[in-house]
Amino acid sequence: MFQRKNIPLLATFGVLVVLLVVASVLYRNFLTPLNFANILRNYAFLGVIAVGMTFVILSGGIDLSVGTVMGFSTILLARLISVQGVPALPAICVVLAVGCAFGAGLGLVIHTYRLPPFLVTLSGMFLAKGISFVILPSAQKIDSSWFAELASFKLKVFGNAPLTVTTMIFFAVVSIGIAIAHFTRFGRNVYALGGAESSAVLMGLPVGRTKIAVYAISGCCAALGGIMWAMNSTSGNPAIGLGTELDAIACVVIGGTLLTGGVGYVVGTLAGVLVFGTIATVIRFQGLESSDARIALGILLLAFITMQRIVVQGAARGSRMAT
Repeated sequence: MFQRKNIPLLATFGVLVVLLVVASVLYRNFLTPLNFANILRNYAFLGVIAVGMTFVILSGGIDLSVGTVMGFSTILLARLISVQGVPALPAICVVLAVGCAFGAGLGLVIHTYRLPPFLVTLSGMFLAKGISFVILPSAQKIDSSWFAELASFKLKVFGNAPLTVTTMIFFAVVSIGIAIAHFTRFGRNVYALGGAESSAVLMGLPVGRTKIAVYAISGCCAALGGIMWAMNSTSGNPAIGLGTELDAIACVVIGGTLLTGGVGYVVGTLAGVLVFGTIATVIRFQGLESSDARIALGILLLAFITMQRIVVQGAARGSRMAT
């Protein structure tokens, strides 16, 4: 049954289809498997971070720390492997655990002291960035043959297009995110928390555990995104990541998730990432500056936020008329 809340999601897929059709008309080779594989490879790390952000926004929160946690993760990984001599696989596990713990800590502070997520995660953003430069003040190459082999591993798919490890991780995270959000009790708790926290408390739902868990998921996804970025560059850099949190939020909102929480789909975030990547790629094909892509994304984001507001107001009017 069609529901008004699904309009932003349908609009996202409509925009994606229009973008792909226009791009294929402008550039004959745009829709080739090779170019599409490159788009996925270039924005897979952002997509993973956006999946984590989806859970936070669905719960009614926001996480501004994910960009700097991503940068922190790249430099922590580089230090563990290249400076401390830790094998790559244990180092990856440590980085994921630290990212998860960092996010959980932010969630614990938000819940325990009833502080605004915006301010707490903003503090977390500065904290993660500062620690990154303490770990290593400059970029560091990751010196590990196993890590290099993992990063360079590819599967040949349609038209011999390379499906990289980072792309496979992205699809795996999206699949897991869909399963958790839509087919588990935890996912239902996240939606209930975002819909109305006071009602969730009255229903006896584990609000505290759920809130801490969504920020832990976000921190883990940010750390995983950093590892994926390190795979693409075979290095760590404490200076990268700042601003990535805004790109992730844009992908989530363009994907149809309401900033007020309680409404949205992980598959919509996947579409939002593809819209983001398609626009950026078309801008590059045109030979324009990256700032032009930001302008286009800003206009699109404003349009989706306006649409969401109209949908929410329409749903509220419909509820009043029904009663």
